[in-house]
Amino acid sequence: MSLFGRPFGAVLLWALMGSSALAAEAAGDAQGTGAYWRLTFSPLAVHYHYEPTHRYVWGLGVERQDDEDWLVGLAYFRNSFGQPSGFAYVGKRYPGLFGKEQAFGQISGGILYGYRGEYKNEVPYNHHGFSPGAMASLGWQFDRNRAVTVHFLGTAALMVQLSYDLH
Repeated sequence: MSLFGRPFGAVLLWALMGSSALAAEAAGDAQGTGAYWRLTFSPLAVHYHYEPTHRYVWGLGVERQDDEDWLVGLAYFRNSFGQPSGFAYVGKRYPGLFGKEQAFGQISGGILYGYRGEYKNEVPYNHHGFSPGAMASLGWQFDRNRAVTVHFLGTAALMVQLSYDLH
């Protein structure tokens, strides 16, 4: 069993990664603003309704965010039916949500690939596995590098995402 085989191991690694970022900031190593990369890991999704065909869902991704909070990203994930899937998207992050510096909202939209065969009708407008996709998200930025985000996946599920920003 690998460290990434269970959500707890991934959360622990993510927390340990943040400790080095906090040490760098404490030493005065903070850099200026600008575009940067973000690595993402989604250890789980919680479906609104149980279906016996649902499988464990996880995802990996990379985003590029500019200094005006626009972003572009790619995500690879295993969908609810065990199929390898992908999402290419653009979006916008809204920091300072609800008057809290750490809170943010995010919207994104793009092209989803997956949901083939008997599951092709699980997403709207599916054409040979390709369909439009959109997400609304709420998150909390713990420090300069680490955040947690909850993605609202339409009428299907909530997905938890851990991210690490590479400034």
